[in-house]
Amino acid sequence: MAFYVFSLHIPLSFGGLAIVATILHQEVIEPQTEALALLGLEILEFIGFVLLLKRPGEPQYKLLDLFQVNELAAERSWLLASLIGFLFLLFLLLVTSLIADQFLGTKEVNNPILQALLSSGSISVTACILVYCIVTPFLEEIVYRGYLLTSLSCTMKWQQAVLLSSLLFSASHFSAENFLQLFVIGCVLGCSYCWSGNLSSSVLVHSLYNAFILYITYIS
Repeated sequence: MAFYVFSLHIPLSFGGLAIVATILHQEVIEPQTEALALLGLEILEFIGFVLLLKRPGEPQYKLLDLFQVNELAAERSWLLASLIGFLFLLFLLLVTSLIADQFLGTKEVNNPILQALLSSGSISVTACILVYCIVTPFLEEIVYRGYLLTSLSCTMKWQQAVLLSSLLFSASHFSAENFLQLFVIGCVLGCSYCWSGNLSSSVLVHSLYNAFILYITYIS
């Protein structure tokens, strides 16, 4: 996990665009190029982690193994778990927004960088949809729920595993401002996965939530 974070996640997520700018000999990357670069970097990180799962030694993992449902899947609907998780995240977003407006005053909540990408043309919009609604949910759920949470739950109670994996999920975004929000999101995704026994549940919740945030940002 540490090897993934320091050799793939940090270099590609936080230094990848700088590398692209250097290659293109540009100080500021044009928005459509930036959106496509983000898509390429996220796909590269995904491929890198899949290759790590097949590293030499034991245990070895296959990507499809992480989506293998357990006995709970026969008794609990992963679609129901996804719906409950998504609605809870929307409720949480509404409540936190109202509290922030009440105590901190109304402020711009949209990511200005993402807003610029979405307003720069159809190519950027398509690339952002692929990144935030498909590639990123699959990558992060495979890493933090399918791999990390599953591994931790073998040595501790599932509640503790959810909290610890959510803590690492939030910390990996290196955002002090959004740390608590990301931690809570991680907890919801982890509970959805543990309750349903199906990784598809947390992937769907993650994807729907990101799609909602993209939509709100796009229309703002």
